[in-house]
Amino acid sequence: MKKSENFISRLRQRPLLWNILLIAAIILAMAVAAHVLMQIGTRHGARRTVPDFSGFPIGKATEIARKYNLRIHVNDSLFVPAYDGGIILDQLPEGGVEVKPGRTIYVTINSFRQKMVAIPYVADRSLRQAKNMLEIAGLEIEELIYRPDMATNYVLGEYFDGKPVTPTSRLEAEMGSGVTLCVGVEEGAGTTIVPQVVGYHLAQAKSRLWELGLNIGRIDFDEGINLLNQKDARVYLQTPGAERSVVLGSKVALRLTLDEEKLTRSRAEADRQAAAVAEERKIEEQMIADSLAQVSFDEVLAAPAGEQPREEPRRQTEDDFFD
Repeated sequence: MKKSENFISRLRQRPLLWNILLIAAIILAMAVAAHVLMQIGTRHGARRTVPDFSGFPIGKATEIARKYNLRIHVNDSLFVPAYDGGIILDQLPEGGVEVKPGRTIYVTINSFRQKMVAIPYVADRSLRQAKNMLEIAGLEIEELIYRPDMATNYVLGEYFDGKPVTPTSRLEAEMGSGVTLCVGVEEGAGTTIVPQVVGYHLAQAKSRLWELGLNIGRIDFDEGINLLNQKDARVYLQTPGAERSVVLGSKVALRLTLDEEKLTRSRAEADRQAAAVAEERKIEEQMIADSLAQVSFDEVLAAPAGEQPREEPRRQTEDDFFD
């Protein structure tokens, strides 16, 4: 004891060395204290394994989470008819992952019922306008039925579940339901060009096809795609392919995948085929134009002097109708 007192006494007689050692001791003490506080604040070494809550009712999952010192937060909801309402469909972080106590687990639950929305009246408008109005309302097109009319792609009538939708009707439908549209088509204007939808998400592909007067055919998904990850899947195969001329109202079948490599390969091949078909169609259209020009020239030569050859009436387009 005396030795330590003598040692401290001698150090105090040397102020510079004493102050340096004192500052070093204070810094060391502060570092140790900060480390201890950080360990306590972050619960260092304390870990929890997240349970798999899939299939549990939200109330039961919340009760289990409390026992693990975790919290449940409903981040999203879907409506899957195969499950009861309030059942957890998905979670983040997933079950089996180690986290610190107090961590929030974000879950997606099954809605108790699908949301109901009012069906807007979209007749007496262009097909593009009608499609946009339905999409904004949370609905889609069930089927396009074409009928002869003076204007192509003009909506003549609207039906839901077999019932006509009128300006005064107050019909409601589950979000995502389809509405049938009767659409006009002018004589001689009953074809359209299939757009390229490879690489599109399903909702985008549907919207683009409807816009050009095409119906949605069979939809297939690769293995591993379900109602939860379906929104991330993209089209990698469409039949018929892009740039082909088809009758208005024709169906286009789609197949979707989550495989990025497959999608990249399919998109490159689809673009190659579309370019080849477009070139063939361009050549064919040029040949038809040349033939018509030759016929007109022959009519001019065959017409009596002073008589003008009969002029073909110009085909009315959708733009003419709305001008």
